[in-house]
Amino acid sequence: MDYRDYIPIEPDKGGGKPCIRGLRITVYDVLDYLASEMTEEEILQDFPDLTHEDLKACLAFAADRDRKLFIVGV
Repeated sequence: MDYRDYIPIEPDKGGGKPCIRGLRITVYDVLDYLASEMTEEEILQDFPDLTHEDLKACLAFAADRDRKLFIVGV
């Protein structure tokens, strides 16, 4: 999966934060929901515009961001 197909970073939208498919839902929000133990089903019920693929893209984005921080920090 290429998360960039789901998570564009556009300076003029969402304050430049990574948002899902141009929606006003940020990657940070989704990761925060997951960290607070919301299930995928609960998130998708609360945000019907989101899909399973969107949630996977958020996790892929976070993994890539962490990987880049590790490489830079070495």
